[in-house]
Amino acid sequence: MSTDDTRRTHVKGRITLRGEHVPITTTDERLLATDHSSSWVHQDPWRVLRIQSEFVEGFGALAGLGPAVSVFGSARIKAGEPEYELAEQVARELVRAGYAVITGGGPGLMEAANRGAHEEGGTSVGLGIELPFEQGMNEWVDLGVDFRYFFARKTMFVKYAEGFIVLPGGFGTFDELFEAMTLVQTKKVRGFPIVLVGTDYWGGLIDWLRGTVLERGLISPPDLELLQLVDDPADAVRLVVDAGNDLFAAEDSAARDAAEGAD
Repeated sequence: MSTDDTRRTHVKGRITLRGEHVPITTTDERLLATDHSSSWVHQDPWRVLRIQSEFVEGFGALAGLGPAVSVFGSARIKAGEPEYELAEQVARELVRAGYAVITGGGPGLMEAANRGAHEEGGTSVGLGIELPFEQGMNEWVDLGVDFRYFFARKTMFVKYAEGFIVLPGGFGTFDELFEAMTLVQTKKVRGFPIVLVGTDYWGGLIDWLRGTVLERGLISPPDLELLQLVDDPADAVRLVVDAGNDLFAAEDSAARDAAEGAD
């Protein structure tokens, strides 16, 4: 066994694997693999039970969470970099506004947001994912849930959040951002706020959407209103709070109208 193998650690549910026992494929990969034999007939029904258990465990762990906001960002940005401090401050502002903070539970900006929430005395949540190269849940997570399947994890990010704040990140961050936008745009979920933090980083994306994509008619002008771009953490949190207040007012008005109609 090589020195590199001895340092590799992989957490699979309640099981910890190291060295040559670390799997070379993920649960998602095995689920989505094309199998031309008939073995899937016998294996896939059992996978359904495992998927069900992930939803049950996630719902059970987060059901009493209260108001929360999901914060996304890169796993590769380290402590001491400006974006790390930005993520910490975003989380602190969210806690002061009465929100729990949900991240992917990993390193980088996820760690920073969990750290800010924890040190501010709020609820710091991490939703981890099984990956061959994942380092596990960061130390600042107070409530952590590990998932094998990305789609089960994504459901938790959306179901228990009242808004998304998105910091600079790569493919994983883009995936979470565009999934949130798609769900709101197609009205699969109510219109919760999606706030991008970092004009220098996200400005080019907004320009591309407003130019190339909108000009070709592939999105509509109202779709651009789904995204709000700021630089100040306090502004990001204010947009989330204002959206929550607007929603509460709308729901309260609808309830009054329904009561008056019943009379």
